[in-house]
Amino acid sequence: MTEAADILLQIGDWDELGAIAGDIRRAVFIVEQNIPERLEWDEFDPVAIHCVAFLGDKPVGTGRLLPDAHIGRMAVLREHRGSGVGAAILRRLLEVGRARGDRRFELNAQRYVKAFYEREGFKAYGLPFKEAGIDHVTMRLELD
Repeated sequence: MTEAADILLQIGDWDELGAIAGDIRRAVFIVEQNIPERLEWDEFDPVAIHCVAFLGDKPVGTGRLLPDAHIGRMAVLREHRGSGVGAAILRRLLEVGRARGDRRFELNAQRYVKAFYEREGFKAYGLPFKEAGIDHVTMRLELD
């Protein structure tokens, strides 16, 4: 099992982390989940804060935080899921958002990982929907 201390998190912009984050997202979303490449890349990457998780020198996960406190593009390589990498990324993005004054975070979770986000304090709201052919639910975390 991976220890949280073994996970190195790097925060940066798309210019700094885009190539690495893009490789992880390509492996998870485009190759593994068959999401069309045209749906993966959008205008939000250049304005987002990105987080990449490393185990040693190997990048294993990524996520992004948009200016409106929307968290997205959370992806962990298959062999590292369930090891705490995703939680470390999410917590770091929340920490960055809190530091800039965000008090409400939102994300669109694939339904099969809804419980992961619930463990981190997010609550589902609204009706389930399909995005890129995959069942999703919108979730929020409101801070005091």
